[in-house]
Amino acid sequence: MTATLPTERRPRFTAKQGWALAVLVLPVLLISIDMTVLGFAVPFLSEDLEPSASQLLWIVDVYGFVLAGLLVTMGTLGDRLGRRRLLVIGSGAFAAASVIAAYAPTPEALIAARALLGLAGATLMPTTLALMRNLFEDDRQRRFAIAIWASGFSAGSAAGPIIGGWLLEHFWWGSVFLMAAPVSIAVVIAAPFLLPESKNPNPGRLDLASVALSFLAMFPFVYGVKTIAEHGPTWTAAAALAVGAFAAVRFVRRQKRLEHPLIDVGLFRVRRFSASLATNFTIVFALISALFLLTQYLQLVLGYSPMKAGLLLLPGMAVSVVAGLVAVRLSERVGMVRTIVGGLVFVIAGFAAMALIGVDSGAAVVAVAFALIGGGSGLAQTVTNDAILAAAPADRAGAASAISETAYELGGAMGVALLGSLATGIYRSELGDAPAGASETLGEAVHVAAALPAEAGDALLEAAKTAFTDGLRTTSLLAAGLVVVATVAVGRALRTKRA
Repeated sequence: MTATLPTERRPRFTAKQGWALAVLVLPVLLISIDMTVLGFAVPFLSEDLEPSASQLLWIVDVYGFVLAGLLVTMGTLGDRLGRRRLLVIGSGAFAAASVIAAYAPTPEALIAARALLGLAGATLMPTTLALMRNLFEDDRQRRFAIAIWASGFSAGSAAGPIIGGWLLEHFWWGSVFLMAAPVSIAVVIAAPFLLPESKNPNPGRLDLASVALSFLAMFPFVYGVKTIAEHGPTWTAAAALAVGAFAAVRFVRRQKRLEHPLIDVGLFRVRRFSASLATNFTIVFALISALFLLTQYLQLVLGYSPMKAGLLLLPGMAVSVVAGLVAVRLSERVGMVRTIVGGLVFVIAGFAAMALIGVDSGAAVVAVAFALIGGGSGLAQTVTNDAILAAAPADRAGAASAISETAYELGGAMGVALLGSLATGIYRSELGDAPAGASETLGEAVHVAAALPAEAGDALLEAAKTAFTDGLRTTSLLAAGLVVVATVAVGRALRTKRA
């Protein structure tokens, strides 16, 4: 009798809960696929649309910046209008924006389409997490559901490069965006039948001034950071940072005065909530920038096809899925703090290994390093996502989920902007007097080298590959250092008498 107790206490889903969870995982698959396949399409974009280095960075990260700027607004809007309703509307819009992106004729058009994808995507993540908060009230059930949800993200990240690689080998680069359309349509059809509607019964009025201030805080800050990263300190960048900081201070002060704020700033006084947010931000900051650079390294430096490059990263994605599921039981046995810190240690080891990558021999190192990063991320983020969701009251689940996803998306976008710009700066510095265009991006250098005489082309290509790899190694060391700082800070913030 005693031996069967642990089995009896395991969370059991009803059939309805199981199907509902499957629908909630679909938008996660959608977003993760969209994020990962773009990195593999970068060389094809560079050849076809010929974007500048700045345009290329905007193509990659404008989605994250727009999404991050709107997540809090959309999370609060879902609390007011209904989370299921907003999920259905956003899924339909995401399908339409994906088609627009697939057929974008210029870099500017693709940047605009990616911004529209960010607008639609902002409705998806906070609504799925908020609906999960209401569907699974039992702690163990919710924790396990979040592990499945997070594993869906990792599974999408793993499937994206494989499917995307096959598409890129057989079709044009825009085909990678079209993958999102059928998944989005499936959510639109299934959600009304399988998901119960939920919203805040007493939401109050949506404060438009807070919405405006959140945008005014986000975009000038981002512009200032990108300008400094690409061109060094300028008066324009300093002014943009000052405007962003001023708007952020005004935003926080306004939230404290409002009866129904856009963000409940009191949540940040909960150590578990704030420390978990910081952990997610740091992990994603480093991880997305690594993916952005690694996909180019595998294809343009080592010469792998998109399919082979995707397969090389597949073990890391698979380990992340398994680690997310293991984290549920592990956190019950050794505690939340040890699980998070242990996961971060694996992430640090992965980025340290990436610093050993060479120009001619780095495939095995990439596979091992990314497996360490994926496993550590899966352990840490499953626990932190549950901590964030559990800290918020049910009627504010959408807003709390939006704060979590804002940290996630902003971390990814800032990682590409800062670490990506640092890698670009190192690349430009080392190439020096390279032919016009070759010093902009590695993809353009490959294109320029192909048009030169054999000896000159080989020399340029070797120099470009070396410069890019040096930038990748440097950013990997910096990412490892940032995660070390986060590990120490989170460990101290969450430490209790009975850790």
